[in-house]
Amino acid sequence: MTKRENKELSCVDCGMLGCEAGNECYPDFCLTTELDNKDMEAVFKLYDSDEKIKRIALAASEVEAAFYCKYTRVQEILEFSKRIGVKKMGIATCFGLIEESRIFARIARLNGYEVYGVACKVGSVEKSSIGIGEEYIRKPKERMCNPILQAKLLNKHRTDINVVIGLCVGHDSLFYKYSKAICTTLITKDRVLGHNPVAALYTAKTYYKKLFEENNSNNIA
Repeated sequence: MTKRENKELSCVDCGMLGCEAGNECYPDFCLTTELDNKDMEAVFKLYDSDEKIKRIALAASEVEAAFYCKYTRVQEILEFSKRIGVKKMGIATCFGLIEESRIFARIARLNGYEVYGVACKVGSVEKSSIGIGEEYIRKPKERMCNPILQAKLLNKHRTDINVVIGLCVGHDSLFYKYSKAICTTLITKDRVLGHNPVAALYTAKTYYKKLFEENNSNNIA
């Protein structure tokens, strides 16, 4: 049995993309054709019965269509926020991107939003406090990132939407988990590629071809 036959196939293995084209050209393993009426009814019940979810879904589609290839991500976030009635915008920022967060905060305020931001080092707690090994502490008394506290403080200030700016991998996961407000991401951190992580995929056949070498942790980008 080949590796391809031995794995569970899904959308990332499909080359037909019939669901987007609407031409009903689906592979044998298509997720769309495997859905039953109960699956679809349960999902659309959420869209129809929860006014907040419906408003978010509509606003997202409206912004995508109206400003396709016209608006930057910054503009899209501001427009989306306006369409769902955001008054107070939270920013969960990496300390290393605090200047970018300040710029975004100024732009948001000029567009009429109240802004409240919390940096990742809030609380100023040493990394060792949660049992991080000494080999992962880069300097004496290094402070830990605290995404749960970031979320809790933004929850306390009742933000309507939280914008993530450069939180580390995993720290962003914890922030999303504990944020009560809906979240969107403005900047995804990638220190090596200037916060442009998709560049590793665009160059996967050249500079980053090492990504395809299996079971070699030294080759992980």
